[in-house]
Amino acid sequence: MNKAELISSVAEKTGITKKDLEKTINALFETISEALENGDKVQIIGFGTFFTRPLKERQGYNPARKETVNMPAINIPAFKAGKNLKARVR
Repeated sequence: MNKAELISSVAEKTGITKKDLEKTINALFETISEALENGDKVQIIGFGTFFTRPLKERQGYNPARKETVNMPAINIPAFKAGKNLKARVR
C-alpha cells in the first residue's frame, strides 16, 4: 500500500475528504520526523514506537574507485511494533 492508497482507504473509513486527510497525514509524518530529528521518541500505545538508533562509525567499500571509505557514525530511524500490531499481523 502506498501513500495515496492509504489516504483513500482512511478517507473511505472516516468520511473525511481526501484533500483534508492528505494534509493531516502529511502533518503527522512531519511531526514524527521532527521529533526523531530532535532525538525524541514517538510512542503510539498499541501500535508501536518510532525512535532513532545509533549506527557506529565503520569502514565501507566504494566499488567504483576500489577503495575503502570511512563512514561516520549516524543515527537512523527505527520502529518497534507494539503488542496489538504484532498480534494482528501474526
